[in-house]
This record gives sequence, structure tokens and C-alpha cells, in this order.
Amino acid sequence: MMVDDLYELKEVFRKREFFLSFSGPISQNLVAEIASTLKQKMELEEASKTTVLRVFSMLVENAQNIMHYSAEKLPKDHSGKEDELSFGIIAVGYENGNYFVLGGNMIENGKVDIFREKLTKLQGMNEDELKAYYKEQRRKGPGEGSKGGGLGFIEMARKASRPIEFDFKKVDETFSFFSVKVVS
Repeated sequence: MMVDDLYELKEVFRKREFFLSFSGPISQNLVAEIASTLKQKMELEEASKTTVLRVFSMLVENAQNIMHYSAEKLPKDHSGKEDELSFGIIAVGYENGNYFVLGGNMIENGKVDIFREKLTKLQGMNEDELKAYYKEQRRKGPGEGSKGGGLGFIEMARKASRPIEFDFKKVDETFSFFSVKVVS
């Protein structure tokens, strides 16, 4: 992309009603800054505290998903002693009067069916079923291969006003790009 293409990218974001986006290496510090900016913007728009908290939570859960599961990694330093940085993309915007959060990152093809199964299961659950499933999974603890608490997708589904949307685009024989959308 050249400098003269940047305006076109900005217009794509405007037309799709994205007001905040980031693509690149994601760290806890970056997430905290993005979340702070998001909160401030939503408060200026006089969004309800409940809406602010829901969107904030969705942003954080998407970012944690990227940090834990992105297949694109870069060590923070050359010694390998520091935590690695995970690459992904996050966007926040409006759609039909609701806020949405998009997240995406590369994953190994071997994880596609696992993610698809979990998300498809969540899509079919109502609010009470999600609440019960969340409690059940908390008692069980993290699943095998889980780098977090294993509750992120459930938490997003509980905060969403409609079922989570997701997609996998096969990039090559090793990786797929995983995208998720949550609407408040």
C-alpha cells in the first residue's frame, strides 16, 4: 500500500462504520490503551454504562483470543526471554444502531474444527443455556491446549445481542485466518 492509498482504506472503514481499528502485534498494554480510548469515545456518545461494559468486554476477549491463539508470533526480544507478541486485527464499529467488535488472526488448520465446533455450539444456545454452560466450564477449568481460561467465547456470547458470527479462510496448507464478530 502506498501513501496515496491510505485515504481509500479510510473510506472503506467509514463506509463499513468502523470507528476504531488496529492491525499488528497486540500486547496487554496496547489492549489497555485501546480499551481506554474506546470507553472515552462511547462515554462522549453517551452510551449507557451497560453498553460500554459489554463492548469493552468484547474487545478484551477478542484481544485475548488473538494473544493466546494467533499463529503469527514475534518474540519481544532476540533472547527469547520476553513473552512473544501475537499478531491480529481488531475493529469496532456500528451496525443498525448497535456496536460490534471484530477480531481476526491466523490459526493452525488443525484448530479450525475445534473452534468451529465450540462456536457453533454457542450459536445454538439461549441466554439461560449460556449462563449454565459458563458455570459448568468454570468448574471444569481450562481444556487441553487452552492457553486461557477457556471461557472467552462463552463470555462473548453471553454479552452479545445475537449469536456470534465467525469465519475461516484457508490461507495455505498450514494456516487459516479466523474471524469473529460480536454485536452488543
